[in-house]
Amino acid sequence: MNADPRHSLKSALLSADEMALFVDYYQLTMGQADFDAQNNSVITANYYVRKIPQGQYLITAGLEQVIHYILNLHWTDATLEWLAERGDLRAEYLDSLRDFRFDGSVFAVPEGTPVFPNEPIINVTGRSRDVQLFETYLLCVMNFQTLIATKASRIVHAARGRPVFDFGARRAHGRDAGILAARAAFIGGASGTSLVLAGRYFDIPYVGTMAHKFVSERPTELDAFRDYAAAFPDNTTLLIDTYDTLQGARNACIVAKEMEARGARLRAVRLDSGDLLMLSQQVRRILDAEGLHYVQIIASHDLDEYQIDTLLENGAPLDSFGVGTRLATGANFNPRTSEGAPSALGGVYKLVESDGRPVGKQSLDEPSKATIPGRKQIHRLTDAGGNYAKDQVTLWDEEVSEGQRLLIPIIQNGELAYNFPTLQDIQARTTAELEKLPHLHKRLTDAAPYTVELHPALLARLEGIS
Repeated sequence: MNADPRHSLKSALLSADEMALFVDYYQLTMGQADFDAQNNSVITANYYVRKIPQGQYLITAGLEQVIHYILNLHWTDATLEWLAERGDLRAEYLDSLRDFRFDGSVFAVPEGTPVFPNEPIINVTGRSRDVQLFETYLLCVMNFQTLIATKASRIVHAARGRPVFDFGARRAHGRDAGILAARAAFIGGASGTSLVLAGRYFDIPYVGTMAHKFVSERPTELDAFRDYAAAFPDNTTLLIDTYDTLQGARNACIVAKEMEARGARLRAVRLDSGDLLMLSQQVRRILDAEGLHYVQIIASHDLDEYQIDTLLENGAPLDSFGVGTRLATGANFNPRTSEGAPSALGGVYKLVESDGRPVGKQSLDEPSKATIPGRKQIHRLTDAGGNYAKDQVTLWDEEVSEGQRLLIPIIQNGELAYNFPTLQDIQARTTAELEKLPHLHKRLTDAAPYTVELHPALLARLEGIS
């Protein structure tokens, strides 16, 4: 009997046993060469971002997944046998991976903290062959989640206190991206997500209304609205733009009155197409004329921070926003100017110290890609009101009397040294920290760069190298 063909299909979702292969091949070839040369040096690699794609700040996100990877990375017999069959990597080196366990240290800026270009966000210290294995996964997770958390914070800021919901899973760049985008968006300030799995996995509030399908498969729009209101009497939101938005609003009023007669209330109507400014104003008038002042208006439809800002600036009576594509992809695009670039954060993971000796990359052909040698710390200084004034990047062990040290111990000697907060606590941290960042650094356009200084001792080191 032939095997069930369904069993040969691959979901492409990685298991814990396969995660060790989430590396770029050069990390293994360098490992082989280091093994042959008996290179057992202890190094520090630093994760940082050279340039912010939009705005003047970033919100760090993704650290929990990075630490989970580092502490749980293991190489199974099947994985090592598969690599051995390919021939390039020799048995002795592969055998050295069999009992892999990271025994180094990680210091990092907690998730939900605003950071700025060229600041050390994560320092990973350990045996060279171990530290280099983390590069691909760390960059993948930190770059993506930090990009999305930052985008979400900009959108939430533009919404001026109105709730923002992540609707982006269907447009995210892959399944892992969908759920991690929901996580990062929540860190950035989103009130919830449409993705149920994110609710189950990360305890993020999940929300939903109805699709146009629900309306169009029934004889009339009014029938669809009545069916939905009957199913969800305590949480009814009606999508009113399947056919004619204003008629949809009038039908919603009919159902709202019927609900009132049953002792229930219509929660909201949702707009998902058309001129959102004009339609929201007209729909608000229709609702208010029927005494339905309590019914909210939710907007979706290719929104981002710029469009939300423009809508509210022009008096759109909108109560909350569902943001999908441009949130979950971290769209680096300004529809006001039609300017943009790839939707990616170019964070890097670079060697800065080897056996206690500062090392770096000069890149004479492209000076912007040079690195600042040595392990470093960030000291954040505040003004008399407790607001951010400036950051100072220092040598790791530099004694500085002012400012809060931002990189804290996460792993020490291979053991977890940090009690990761709940996602709700991380979101609260983001909100509190952003309130300390002056508005001139958060403006959607013409935001002022935040001051980041190099400590004189670090500057002296750079001058000595040059």
